[in-house]
Amino acid sequence: MTTKAAFTEQEWDLVRGAPPAAGMLVITASHGGMMRETVEMAKVYAEARQQHGESEFLDELVASKPKSERVKAHSPEELKERTLQRLGEAVATVSAKATPAEVDDYRRFITTLTERVAKRHKEDDVEVSEAEQQAIDDVRAALGG
Repeated sequence: MTTKAAFTEQEWDLVRGAPPAAGMLVITASHGGMMRETVEMAKVYAEARQQHGESEFLDELVASKPKSERVKAHSPEELKERTLQRLGEAVATVSAKATPAEVDDYRRFITTLTERVAKRHKEDDVEVSEAEQQAIDDVRAALGG
């Protein structure tokens, strides 16, 4: 089992910052619902904490306060590009230190988070907007899944 101790402080910050960054990418993909979508992100973390014991790695990840690092960018496109790059780096870091099952759990946690965030605010009677779906697809691609 992989734990936080397997990572440097910088690596752990990258790994724990990826899920909220992915969620924010989806939240900002289209207008409206930001408060509800942010609350939904917190619910995903809370539900993952309730499943304590299934994965020591995920237990430690969701036990710490989500850390979203501010990515500096000059445009929304650059922000998206840098966020997706950091997601790829986070998965690569986890892949280098964790078991394949833990890497899959990490990817699944991030994907679940983005899907739940997108579904939290319906727009024009559509459960997930085209922009949100594109953001989810981009996150999946960055995660290698």
